[in-house]
Amino acid sequence: MTDYAEEQRNELEAIESIYPDSFTVLSENPTSFTITVTSDAGEHGETVETTLKFTYVEKYPDEPPLWEIMSQENLEDSDADNILTLLQQQADENLGMVMIFTLVTAVQERLNEIVDEMKNRQEEERRRKEKEAEEAEKVAFQGTVVTIENFLSWKAKFELEMAELRRKRQKEEEQAGKPKLTGKQLFERDHNLDTSDIQFLEDAGNSIEVDESLFQDMEDLDLDEDDPDFDPLDMGSDED
Repeated sequence: MTDYAEEQRNELEAIESIYPDSFTVLSENPTSFTITVTSDAGEHGETVETTLKFTYVEKYPDEPPLWEIMSQENLEDSDADNILTLLQQQADENLGMVMIFTLVTAVQERLNEIVDEMKNRQEEERRRKEKEAEEAEKVAFQGTVVTIENFLSWKAKFELEMAELRRKRQKEEEQAGKPKLTGKQLFERDHNLDTSDIQFLEDAGNSIEVDESLFQDMEDLDLDEDDPDFDPLDMGSDED
């Protein structure tokens, strides 16, 4: 005949020696005690922890002990539910044998797995943020790529703005009693009129990339700038 009380006393002594710092007896009749189980530390020192309460039933170990989670730290409720399920599975597999050490070991391994999963989630989040930062930096570095469509749109807008600028300047000078200037005179007074809008875009933080395939290859043009008679405005005339 199995001496359940003797088996329980022997196991209790063994458990106390194995877990001296985390084992606490709560009562002797029935025998009830807690064991605090802590995972190994993660990459940044993070841990998860749970305190399990076990209570011997009269015919333990032929019948499983009672258990519950007394407290938990950094442990999701879903993980706590999984631990309770794990305890039931291990108890069913070890009926007839003292099993507290086996149960606690299974929980310890599960807590270590949870820490590893936390590490993997943190690594995935870090990689996601790095990728987003790289994409944002790439977009900022590339700026706006010049295509035929957006170049023509920009050119039309630029010409309208230049015409408006010239009109305003003429109006201001007329109001000041100065003679009205022609477009050529305005250009001669301010050679930056043809580049002011580009400068405005750059000052606003918009980098501009030019698709060189949209323009004629300058190397194919026969330009002799050292010729004293060279006149870039007369390049289109036919001397023949």
